Amino acid sequence: MRTTVTLDDDVAAAVERLRRERGIGVSEALNRLARAGLTVRRGASPFRQRAAKLGLKVDVTNVAEALEQLDGPARR
Repeated sequence: MRTTVTLDDDVAAAVERLRRERGIGVSEALNRLARAGLTVRRGASPFRQRAAKLGLKVDVTNVAEALEQLDGPARR
């Protein structure tokens, strides 16, 4: 199938690099890169921060007060 596409500069550079490394044509290089993109594993789940209740009730709107409450006034 023939199709005209416009490649971004980074994609065109990747196609050109693969073409030169493997001694293949532009179409073959583009097909290999497209297939590689289709077979990328998506097994990793997105990062999710876990939180645990510590039982502390600290107002953190004023950092200096929060540090004094947690560390004590002697830490200054």
